Parts: sequence; C-alpha cells; structure tokens
Amino acid sequence: MTEIINISPDQFKVFLLVLTRVSVILFLFPIFGTQVLPGLVKTGLALVISLGLYTVVTIDPLLFPHSLAGFLIFMVSELIVGAVLGLSVRLFFTAIQLAGQLVSFQMGFAMINVIDPQSGGQVSILDQLAYWVVLLVFLLLGGHHIMICAISESFQLIDVGTVSLQKELMEKFLTLSADIFILSLKIGAPGMVALLFVSTAFGLSAKFSPQMNILIAAFPVNIVVGLFFFGISLQIIVMATRSYLIKLPLLFTTILTLLGAQ
Repeated sequence: MTEIINISPDQFKVFLLVLTRVSVILFLFPIFGTQVLPGLVKTGLALVISLGLYTVVTIDPLLFPHSLAGFLIFMVSELIVGAVLGLSVRLFFTAIQLAGQLVSFQMGFAMINVIDPQSGGQVSILDQLAYWVVLLVFLLLGGHHIMICAISESFQLIDVGTVSLQKELMEKFLTLSADIFILSLKIGAPGMVALLFVSTAFGLSAKFSPQMNILIAAFPVNIVVGLFFFGISLQIIVMATRSYLIKLPLLFTTILTLLGAQ
C-alpha cells in the first residue's frame, strides 16, 4: 500500500496517460458511455483497468516529456488512439441503429420517438430495439472480452504518447464506414422493400378507388408488415454481429499496427 502511495510524479503522469486511453475507449463503447451506468461505476472500472495495465506499460525515460506542453502532446496522442479504437466498434452499432431508423421511418414511426439513454436525445422505437438486440448479442458472444484484449494489445503495439496517423489508416476508416453503411442497408432492406410494395399497392388502390380512405387503412398495415419483416431482420443482426466479432481482432490489430507505424 505504501508503494502505491509513494509514487514519483513521472509514474503518476504515465498512469494518467494510460487512464486517458482506457477512458476514451470505454466512453465510446456502447452502454458504458450512456447515462444508464452511474458515474462512480464508470470511473471505478476505468481506474481498475488502468491500474492493471499500468504495471505492464513501459516507456523510454529519454522520450518522456518533462514539460507541460510535451505532456499535453502525449495526452492528445492517447486521446487519438482511444478514439480510433472506440469508433471502430461504435460504427458497427451505429449501422444497426441506422437500419432500425430506416425501417421505422418507412413504417410511419418518425413521430413516435423514445429517449436514448446513450445520447440523451430522441430516437425511433425500432432504432432502440435494434441497439439493445445487437448489444445483447455482442456481450453474449464475448465482444467485451475482445475489447479488453485490444486495450491491452494497444499498449504492446503503441508506446504511451506515440502515435502515427498514416494515410492507410484514413483509407481503412473510409472503407470501414462504407461497409458499415452497406450493412445497415442490408439489414433494413427486407422491411424497406416490403413497405415499398405496400405503399405502391395502396397507391394503386387510391388511383382506382378514390372513395377509399387510404390513410386509415395503410397505417396499421404498414405497422404489421414493418414489424414482421424487421423481426426477420433481427436474425440478420445476430449473424452480422457474429461475423463482425470474428473479424474484430484482426481489425484491431490492423488499426493498431497502422497507428504504431513510424
């Protein structure tokens, strides 16, 4: 206990850098950055993980900054590493939520929103349902274990305070963003296409039967059809999450290698 308290200023600075990287990753991780978890739990988890990793972190004394400006530069480097790793996971969850939002809009649920505990804003019902489904599957399949391993691996591949922003990293994120957008369309496609056919059918009915009240008849049909096909899409979400988790360790290694390349 005495050894923990009697640490040098440089050791404390190293711990702050480790804590910065860990905190940013955890903050961007789904559910951890939400208002659902108490602030004390978030802080405690970040401190526990940082303390565990601090013992294995090595830093060259000659490269360690002793000025405030140098320390702030190291801090920014840790923020970048944490943000890149956190966003690589956050993008996947955003794609699933986007799929739910697209189907919800087609169903006519654009005006029916609920409070999102993660952002504090209003989101559609299917958006929130898709988020909790993918989060549950992510945790059940051990996605959080992969995240913790990636945090540990990041300190092995990228020294504290050193980061390199390569052109290949930007290209990797552009490709990842495009793949995520395509994934959201694939998940939402069954419901969107089915609702498009329903809207077309009611449009033709209104053309040939002007006396028919299309608005009253179409709304419940859109809800039933949308929920049915979105239920089918939930299986696609499970398969997409499983496939994503299989590729996630390689994705993390690639990103960390690019960030650590000099």
